Amino acid sequence: MILTATDGGSPQRSGTAVIHITVLDANDNVPVFSQPVYKVTLAENTPSGTEIIRVSATDADEGPNGEVAYEFSRISEKTAKLFSIDKTTGQIVVTGEIDYEKDKMYEMGIHAQDAFGLASTAKVIIDITDVNDNPPRIILKSLNNPIPENSDPGTEVGIINVQDKDSGENRQIRCSVQQNVPFKLNPSVKNYFSLVTTKALDREKESDYNITITATDGGSPPLSTSMTIHLFVSDVNDNPPVFEQQTYSAYISENNKPGTSVCSVRAKDPDWRQNGTVLYSLVPSEVNGVPVSSFVSVNGDTGVIHAVRSFDYEQFRNFSVKVVARDNGSPPLSSNVTVKVFITDENDNSPQILYPVPDGKSVMTEMVPKASLSGSLVSKVIAVDADSGQNAWLSYQILKSTDPGLFSIGLHSGEIKTQRDISESDNMKQNLVISVKDNGQPSLSTTCAVNLLISDNLSEVPELKDMTYDDSNSKVTSYLIIALVSVCTFFLTFIILILAVKFCLRRKPRLLFDGAVAVPSAYLPPNYAEVDGAGTLHSSYNYDAYLTTGSRTSDFKFITSYNENTAPFSQTLCDTKTTDTCSNTTDEGLSYLTLFIEMAFCCLVSISDGIWMFFTHSKWQIVFFILCFSGMDVVNCNVRYSIPEEMPEGSFVGNIAKDLGIEISRLISGKARVVTKGGRQYVDLSRDKGTLVVKERIDREELCKQTTPCSFSFDLIVENPIELHRVTVEVQDINDNAPLFPKENVNLEISENAISGTRFPLDSAIDTDVSLNSIQSYKLHPADSFKLEVHSQTDGNKYIEMVLQRELDREQRDEIKLVLVAADGGSPQKSGTARIHVTVLDVNDNAPVCKQSVFKTEVREESPAGTVIGSVSASDADEGANGHVSYSFAVASKEVRELFEINTDTGEITLLSNLDYESQNSYQLNIKAKDKGGLADTCKFVIDVIDENDNSPTIQLMSFSNTLPENSPVGTTVAVINVEDADSGKNGLVHCSLNQNIPFKIESSLTDYYSLITDDMLDREFFAEYNISILVSDQGSPARHANKTLTVKISDVNDNPPKFNSDEYKTFVSENNSPGLAIMTVTANDADWGPNAQLSYFLKDEDMRGAPLSSLVSVDSLTGTIHAVKSFDFEQLKSFLFNVTARDGGSPPLSSEVTIHINIQDQNDNAPQVLYPVQTGGSVVAEIVPRAADVGYLVTKVVAVDVDSGQNAWLSYKLQKATDRALFEVGLQNGEIRTVRQVTDKDAVKQKLTVVVEDNGQPSRSAVVSINVAVADSFPEVLSEFTDFTHEKQYNDNLTFYLVLALAAVSFLFITCVVVIISVKIYRWRQSRFLFQSNLPVIPYYPPHYADTGVTGTLPHGYNYEVCMTTDSRKSDCKFSTLGGQSVLVMDPSFTETMQRAIQEKKILENSELHEMVRALQE
Repeated sequence: MILTATDGGSPQRSGTAVIHITVLDANDNVPVFSQPVYKVTLAENTPSGTEIIRVSATDADEGPNGEVAYEFSRISEKTAKLFSIDKTTGQIVVTGEIDYEKDKMYEMGIHAQDAFGLASTAKVIIDITDVNDNPPRIILKSLNNPIPENSDPGTEVGIINVQDKDSGENRQIRCSVQQNVPFKLNPSVKNYFSLVTTKALDREKESDYNITITATDGGSPPLSTSMTIHLFVSDVNDNPPVFEQQTYSAYISENNKPGTSVCSVRAKDPDWRQNGTVLYSLVPSEVNGVPVSSFVSVNGDTGVIHAVRSFDYEQFRNFSVKVVARDNGSPPLSSNVTVKVFITDENDNSPQILYPVPDGKSVMTEMVPKASLSGSLVSKVIAVDADSGQNAWLSYQILKSTDPGLFSIGLHSGEIKTQRDISESDNMKQNLVISVKDNGQPSLSTTCAVNLLISDNLSEVPELKDMTYDDSNSKVTSYLIIALVSVCTFFLTFIILILAVKFCLRRKPRLLFDGAVAVPSAYLPPNYAEVDGAGTLHSSYNYDAYLTTGSRTSDFKFITSYNENTAPFSQTLCDTKTTDTCSNTTDEGLSYLTLFIEMAFCCLVSISDGIWMFFTHSKWQIVFFILCFSGMDVVNCNVRYSIPEEMPEGSFVGNIAKDLGIEISRLISGKARVVTKGGRQYVDLSRDKGTLVVKERIDREELCKQTTPCSFSFDLIVENPIELHRVTVEVQDINDNAPLFPKENVNLEISENAISGTRFPLDSAIDTDVSLNSIQSYKLHPADSFKLEVHSQTDGNKYIEMVLQRELDREQRDEIKLVLVAADGGSPQKSGTARIHVTVLDVNDNAPVCKQSVFKTEVREESPAGTVIGSVSASDADEGANGHVSYSFAVASKEVRELFEINTDTGEITLLSNLDYESQNSYQLNIKAKDKGGLADTCKFVIDVIDENDNSPTIQLMSFSNTLPENSPVGTTVAVINVEDADSGKNGLVHCSLNQNIPFKIESSLTDYYSLITDDMLDREFFAEYNISILVSDQGSPARHANKTLTVKISDVNDNPPKFNSDEYKTFVSENNSPGLAIMTVTANDADWGPNAQLSYFLKDEDMRGAPLSSLVSVDSLTGTIHAVKSFDFEQLKSFLFNVTARDGGSPPLSSEVTIHINIQDQNDNAPQVLYPVQTGGSVVAEIVPRAADVGYLVTKVVAVDVDSGQNAWLSYKLQKATDRALFEVGLQNGEIRTVRQVTDKDAVKQKLTVVVEDNGQPSRSAVVSINVAVADSFPEVLSEFTDFTHEKQYNDNLTFYLVLALAAVSFLFITCVVVIISVKIYRWRQSRFLFQSNLPVIPYYPPHYADTGVTGTLPHGYNYEVCMTTDSRKSDCKFSTLGGQSVLVMDPSFTETMQRAIQEKKILENSELHEMVRALQE
C-alpha cells in the first residue's frame, strides 16, 4: 500500500511511502479436481505402460500446502493389478492385460491430498472398447460318421455351433465349406449350422472327405478358425462285380492232367469289405448232355478255373462255360461272363487205316488185270488221323514189295499205281507192305499189307450179265403160307371147342332144373351135414327142390310136402313158430300192464315229490295247510325289538320267553323254532335260554336301502299245542358309510371371459346311511374364485352348483385346483372328497408386444441371398393360436420387398438379393407383429450396409486369332486383351495368369494391355484345340477374380502316314463261296484331319500262281472291304497272301502297307467215288462164294475215295439191302464184305447186295453200289443157275403182300375173339360174387312150373320156406332131400312129362363116359 502525507501549504505538498505487506500462507484450502468424474475409453489389449488419462487437482495453498499427491481409493485388488497412478502427476497407465471379454468397464476412486492432510476425491470411469482379438470357436455338436453312400441330397450329417467372445461387429460370424465337396452349411438357429449333403455320394469314387469348415468373424481385420471333419462314407452294395473282360478265351492241350489250371477270371467289385468280396461259381449248364461241372471247376475265392477231367480233342474241340461272380452284400449282386475253352490238338493218335483193314483176315483183296498199263490205278490205301492240322497230314510209303519196280504209291494220296506195263512173266501174287505216317512231333505211323492178284475179272463172263434176281422172296412166301394156315386152323379149332362147351353147359341145367331128378341120399355135399344125421328134422320133412333154368338168377322157394306121414299143422315147425309168437304176445301184454302200473306209480311219486318240494320252499303255506286240516287252535302274539346294524353273530336281541311269557321247558318240549318268509334268517332262537340272538350279520343298507324305519319280521312256532307268534326286529342305522362322490377327479374347462355368476353343476356325493348319518354339508377349498351353493329338490335330495365369484385371467392363472368336501352328521363324522381341476381356456385379449421399438443390425454388401441378417421378436401373453405371432412388413417399397423377406413365424429377416453399398447404404423397415385375433404392434428395423470389395476386374478382347497352324513358331501372338477394375487403390490392382500345362504365356505390353503368345511347338495330333483360361484377380480383401476362356484351334498339316490296326491280317473263307462275298475289312487310321486323313485302299499289283491278284480278290477303296472275285475251291487252292496299301489325301500323300493271309476252308462238296467194283452198264456179277466158306470169309471189298479232306473224307460202309441179311456183313470203315455165318446148301445161289458208302461231312454225301454174289462151288453151276433165271420179282412181291395182309387179318380176329370171351367171363364172375357175397334178404321166387301154394290152396301156407345161402355157397354143392312118401300131388299136367323126361335123362347120365365129360365141362 502507499502511505501519503500532505502539508498545508499552498501549493500543498505531500510525500508518499510504499508499504509492502506479505501475507503468509496457511493450509486452509483442500485440493480441488478439475472435474468430479473422469471418463475415458480404452481399447482392450492396450500394451502395458500406455497412458490412459491424467487427473489434475489444484490446491489454492502454496508451497508445501499446495503440493498434491494422488493415489487410488476404493479400488479392487483386480483393478489395482491392471492400472497404476503416478503420485505426483496423476498419470494413470496400464500395468496389466486389458480384456474386454472379462470386464467391459472399470471404475476407481482417485484421492488427492496435500502435504498437511487436506484431501478430496474424484471418480475415474474407464470404458473398455472391444477389439477383434478372439477368433471364432467351432464346436461339433453331433456327427453322423460314417454316412451311407445312398443318402439323399439334403441329408443332415452333423450340427456345429459357432461362438465368438467378441461383441458387436466382431461377433458376426460367417461360416463356409471349401469347394469341390458335396456338402454345405445351412443355418438353423442362432449360431447353429447344419452340415448337409448337396448331391448323391458315391463311396467308390470318394470313400472319405476332409471337410474343412471355416468360421470368419466380422472384425477388422477379420479372424477365422477352421475345423476339419474327416467323414467316412459307408459302403452300400450298389455295384455288382464287373469282370475285367467281356469274354474269356482259354486254350488247353488235350490229354491234360485233371486239376490243370485252364485260366483265371477276375471280377472287381468297387464296393468295400463284405460288399466287395467276390465269390465265383459256375452257372449250371450242360456240354453235350453232360453237366459242365464234370468238365471244369472254379475256385470260389481266386476265380481260377481247373480242368476236372482230361480232355480229348477228338471228342470235342471247344465248349463254353458261364462263370458267376457274386458279392456278399445283402441282397447280393452278381454278373456272369462266358469263358470259351478251346482244346488244342496233340499228336496222340496214330493214323488209322480204313482200307485195307490190317486184321490178318484179308486175303487177295485186289485183282489187277493183266492188260494194265503203266500208271493204272490198282488200289488206294485209305487212312485217317483223328488228330487235326499238321498232326493229321498223312504220307504213304511202300516199305516192302514182291516186285519193287512194279508198283508205286502216292506220297499224299495213297493211290497204288503200276510203274510199268504188266507182263506175262510177273508173279501173279504180289504182296505190298505200306507205311502210313503223320506229320506230328513226334510223328506216329501205322503199316498195312496189301495182297494183289494179277488176273482178269469174272465180269468178263457174258452169261452173268444183267442177272439181278434175288430168290429170297420164295422162302418168305412159303413161310407166310405156312403161318397163315396154322393160324386159321388154330382159330377154327378154338371156335368149335367153345361152341361144344356152351352146348354141354346148356344141356346140364335142363337136366337138373327141368326134371324131377332125385339125388341119391348117399351123396353128401361137403359143406353141409346130412339132415337125417342131425336129428333136428324127421325124414318126412325132407323135400325136393325144383329149379328152373332161370333159378340161378333168383331165390329159392320150397313147396310143402304132401306126404301122408306129414305131421299135423299144429305139430309142424310153423306151429312151433306160431306158439312162440303167441307166447311172446302174452308176455308182451303182461309187460304192458306192468309198465302201466309202474308209470302210474311214478306219476304218484312225482306228484308227491312236487307237493313236498313246493311246501318245503313255502313253510308258511305248509303250516297254514296243516292248521287248516288239523282244526286246532292257534295263539297269536306280536313282539317288537330294536337293534343296531352290524351286530356280530350271537349278539343278544331279546328274551322272547320272558316277553311272551312262555316257559323255557315249553319251548324245548314244543320244539319252538323260527320260521322266516325269505331265504335268509338273521335271528335264531336259543331254546335253552329262551333268547333271540343274531345269526347272521345285518346290514341295514343291504336290507332296506334308504327306507326308514327299517325292520324285518319272522314267526316263532311252538308245537303241542301249536302257538304262532309274530316277532318284528327294527334295525337302527349307524354311521358306517362315508360320503362318496361318483368321480374322485372332476375336470372342468372354463373360458377366461366367463362372467361372474356363471354356474357349473357338480355331481352330488352319495351316502347310503340315513338321517343324520347322511350328508349334511358341502365345502369348497379354496373359495377365492368360486363359491358353492347347495339346493334342495322336491324329493328331498340335494344338488350342488359351483358359482364363479370373480372373472378369470388365464395369463395370471391358467389352472385352478379345488377340493370339494362332503361331510355327514354322524358321530364320528365321516367325509368324502373330490378334486376339481379347472382349466382356464384362453381368449385373445392380449395384443403382441415388440421387445424393442427399434432393432438395428449391420450387413455386408457381399452377403449372399438367403443370409439371415437379423430378427425381430414380439411376445403375446395369450397361448395357442391366440399367442401365435406372425410378422410382416407394415409399409415397404417395392425395392425393399425385392431385397428382404421376413419369416412370418420366426421374424427372421432374410436377404433376397445382393446389396450394393454404392447404391444405398442404409435401410429402415417397418415390421408389424400380429396375432391370429388381429391385435398388432409395430417396430422398426434399421439395416446398415458395410462396404466390401465388390467390383471384379473386366476383360476385353482387343484382337484374337482363333486358328493356328500346328507348325507355328514359338512366340507367335495369338491375342491382345485389355484388363480394367472399377475399384481403386489396391482393390484396383490386377494380376493376369493362364492355366497351366499349355504352350502359351501372357506378357504385359502397355498399361492394362496384355499379349497372349505361344510358348512351345504345337502338335495337332496331340491337342487339336486349346481352351485358354485367362485369370485376372485384384488385390482386394477378399480378392475378386475374372476369367475369360479363349478357344484356339490348331489347323492340320499332313505329317502322319496311315497306320493299320494290325501288322498282319488272317482270315478263313469257306470254299464254294459266292463271287462278291465280303471276306474281311482292313482298317487304317490317320492321325491327321480332314483331307489329310481321308484314306483310300488298293491292291498291290502282283501275280498269284500265274494269274493276276485282281482275278481272286478286290478291295473297296473307301471302306477297305476285301471281296472275293471268284468262287474258291479248296482242292485247287488252300491259301494265299497279298498286300493292301492305304494312302491318305494329303499333299504330298503318305501311305503304308499290310499283308493279308486268306485260308480256304474245306466243305463237303464231293460225294464218295466207288473205285471197285466198277459200276457200268454191263454185268455186275463178279464174286463167287464157295459153299464151304466159313464164318468171316472175305467175299469182296468195296473201295471208295473222297477228294475232300479231314472229316469230310472219312468214309463209312453200310449194307442197305441184301437177299439174306443174316449171311453177309460189310465192314463199317474198310468196306470188306464177309460172311456172318457158315454157308449152307439151303442158301440161294443168287445173292444181291446193295452197299451205301457215306462220308462224315455235314450234311453227309453218299454213293450206292450193287454187288451180285453167286454161292456155288463150280463155275458151270453158276452158269446153269443164271441161265434158268426168269424175272418174276413183281409177281412174288404182290403175293407176299397179300399173304401178310391175310395173316394179319386172321390174327386180329382170333385175338379179338379171345379178348371178348375173357371179358364176358370176368364180368359174369364179378356178378356172381356180388350175388353170393351180399347179405341182402332173399326175395321169394316162384318157379314157372308151380303155382303159389298160397293161391291154389292145395298146400298150406305155413309150409313155404326160403333158402338163405352163405357167402361160400357158390363153392359147395347143395342137396335137396327127396320126398318122404309116394303120394305127391302133381299140380301141373306138364309135371308128369317133366318127371319122365328127367328119369330118362338120369339113365343117360349113368353112362360113366358121358358123366365124366359133363363133370369136366362143369369144372
